[in-house]
Amino acid sequence: MPISQPLLERIIRNAGEIALTHFRDLKHLNVDKKSPRDFVTAADLAVEDFLKAQLREHYPQYGFWGEEGGQSENQINRWIVDPIDGTHSFSRGQYYWSISVALEIAGEIVEGIVYAPALNDYYCATKGQGAWRNGQSIHVSELDDLNDAMIGTGFACLRSYLENNNLARFCRIAQATTGQRRLGSAAVDICLVADGQLDAFWEQELNLYDVAAGALIAKEAGATVTDFHGNSGIFPKQLLITNGKIFNQLLPLM
Repeated sequence: MPISQPLLERIIRNAGEIALTHFRDLKHLNVDKKSPRDFVTAADLAVEDFLKAQLREHYPQYGFWGEEGGQSENQINRWIVDPIDGTHSFSRGQYYWSISVALEIAGEIVEGIVYAPALNDYYCATKGQGAWRNGQSIHVSELDDLNDAMIGTGFACLRSYLENNNLARFCRIAQATTGQRRLGSAAVDICLVADGQLDAFWEQELNLYDVAAGALIAKEAGATVTDFHGNSGIFPKQLLITNGKIFNQLLPLM
C-alpha cells in the first residue's frame, strides 16, 4: 500500500492530541529518568504506543523503531519515531517539542514529518517532492554572510557527560555569528533551518530518531546535510545543516 499523506497526517495529528492532553495537565504528568539527565514521561509512552499501533495497522509491511520501545519486526524498511523530541521542554510547559516520524526504505529516508503540536506547525517532506509547513512550500534562507547568521544548536553531549563535547565549537561559532538559539528540540530546530527561520543547525551525539525526519525536510527545502567534515548524509553523532550559502564559512569552525 502506498503512503497516503492525508492518512499519515491524520495519524500524527491524532498523536499530537494525545500529547496535548498530557501537556495541558502537567501537574499530573508522570516523569521518570532513563539516566540522570534524560527524561521520559507518560506522554512519550502513550504517543509511541499509539503511533506504533496505527502505523502497524495501516502499513504492516514496515517495521518500527521508537525511542522508548526500541526496534521490532522489519528493520530494513521501517518507521523511525521519536514520540516527543524535547521531553524536558514538554515537561516544563514550554512549546518547543515535537513528534518526529520518518520512513526509511533500505537505508534511505523517503518520508519525514515533524509535528509541533503546541505551535500547530506540521512540517513534512517526501523525497524528491519538496518540503512543506502547514501546506505551504518552504525553503532555506538566502543569507550568505556568516557574521549575520542565526545558528541553532543543542547540548546532548553535555547531558551525557561526554568529554568530547561541543563547548569549544559553540564558543567559536557564537563569536562568528549574530544570533544563537537553543530551543530544546533538534527536530524543530532542523525544520526552522528548512523554513528559513535559522540559517544553520549543528549538534553532536544525537540519535537517528531525533534527526531522520527533520534532515529530509531540510534537504528537500534546499539545505546541506553533512557531518562536521563536510561529508554528505545524515550523521546523528556529528550533524551540520546549513542553508548552503554559509556552509563554506561555517565548516572550518566545526
